[in-house]
Formats: sequence, C-alpha cells, structure tokens
Amino acid sequence: MTERLTGHTLLISLIAIPIRHSMSPTMHNEAFAKLGLDYAYLAFEVGNKELKDTVQGIRALGIRGSNVSMPNKQAIIPYLDEVSPEATLIGAVNTVTNNEGKGHLVGYNTDGIGAMEALKDEGVEVKNQIITLTGAGGAGTAIAIQAAFDGAKEIRIFNIDDDSFVNAKETATKINENTDCQATVSDLADQEAFKKSIAESSIYIDATGVGMKPLENISLITDSAVIRPDLVIFDVVYSPRETKLLKFAKEHGAKKAINGLGMMLYQGAAAFKLFTGEDMPVSYIKNLLFKN
Repeated sequence: MTERLTGHTLLISLIAIPIRHSMSPTMHNEAFAKLGLDYAYLAFEVGNKELKDTVQGIRALGIRGSNVSMPNKQAIIPYLDEVSPEATLIGAVNTVTNNEGKGHLVGYNTDGIGAMEALKDEGVEVKNQIITLTGAGGAGTAIAIQAAFDGAKEIRIFNIDDDSFVNAKETATKINENTDCQATVSDLADQEAFKKSIAESSIYIDATGVGMKPLENISLITDSAVIRPDLVIFDVVYSPRETKLLKFAKEHGAKKAINGLGMMLYQGAAAFKLFTGEDMPVSYIKNLLFKN
C-alpha cells in the first residue's frame, strides 16, 4: 500500500480493543487499491478510557471516517454530533463519518445488515423463523433488530445477568413495539431453557465474543444433543475461522456452521459506501478473504 500514499491520502480508522486480529484493514485497503481511491485504513487499539480523546482526534485531524468495534460501539454515541435512525434504535454505532473532514461526526450501524446478507449468502432466510440469539452487546442488538425487521417470527435472546442484560430487555421491548416479531429475554444461566429454545429454533446465533481470544477454548453450547443437521449455527467471530462452537457443531452433524467472515464483509461494504460514496468490489474482496 505504501506506493499509493500521497500528501492527499484520506485516512479511515478502526478503533477497538483488541483489534490487531481484524481483517477490516486488509478488506478496505484492497478495495481502495482496486478502485484507485486515495484512501488508507488503519487500526488503532482504543478502549473506553481513550475514546473521548480519540473522537476529538478524528475531528482535529480531519480523519474521514472510522469503524468502531468492542468495547466502544455504545460508549461512542455521546461524543457524536448525529446518530442515524437505525443506530439510534439499536443503541450502538459501528461506523462514523466525518463530513468532508469538517468535524461533523455521524454514527451509523451496518452490523445487522451485514449479518443478514451473510446468512442470505449461505441460503438462509430469517423470515418466519424462530431464532435463538446469545449476546446483547452492539452486534447482538443490531442482529436482533435487523432480523426482526426482516420478518423473523421469534427472537429469543439469552444473556448472562450482567450490565448488558438490561440492554437485552430494552432490545426486546423495541422489537415488540416496532415489529411483528415476538422477542423474549432469558438468563443464559438457565441452561434447560437455553437448550429447549435451541431445540425449537431453526437458527442459533452466537453474537458474543466467546470463541475468540482470550475465550477461544470456550463454547456456549456444550451438549451435543442440541445439535441437529437442520439447525443453522452462525458465530459472528471470524478469528479464528473455526471457533470451538463451530468445530463442535460440525463434529456433531450440523450442516450449516457459519463463521463471521461474511458478516464482516457485508457490514464493511455498507461502511465503505458511507466513507467513499463508492460500491465496494464485493466479489473481488470476497475472493481474497475466503481464499486466504
């Protein structure tokens, strides 16, 4: 990428921690190169403690946009000038644009769109389906709300009883009040209810960070009896490509055990459009990411 950089190069950032595993820099920089766009995309390890100063830095340096990941998706909202309707409903932001570098920061959320497109790519439709979902953070919330708007029949959210459990309840309320989907929330500690829900579902989505470092040796599903050939299992983690959950699912007969690479691709394509006004060359990037 070095030979492409000029005095006019525009910077896009990615702020999260941990983030060095991310494939987003490769994805965006390869897309910039393919289209001949004078942009560069860099990752910065930023947590909540550094977030306020980082946002001010985006303004001060005229950085043209930023992707946002854990643990900053919800914490960044108070520092922005404007938040899109879908991000407001979700209560989390994963993409920020800086209007022509002039300091007006607008937050968006492309996670839910990315997840639904990834499932469609695998021939999976959420319409009229019952979905069991673990995780009530930024990604889980976005997926739940987008699945509801896309016609899911029921979404059963399971989460540990921590700070995000309140968010899970708020998400269910938003879904029940704004869509025809029925959403419920349960404590993940109730393993019998969790297993029963999966047995009644056609899709299981793990939208937690379980499966990636430092939790790479953990799976939220540990009972092989809940795995069925017709159960779609979707883990939003893509590093490693095969989490313990996906490996366990395949070993016990799951026909569709999908990692988060497709979600990363399609949420990135939506963000790319917001950053540049251009369509990402998705087929080209998909070939690069999946081939490697």
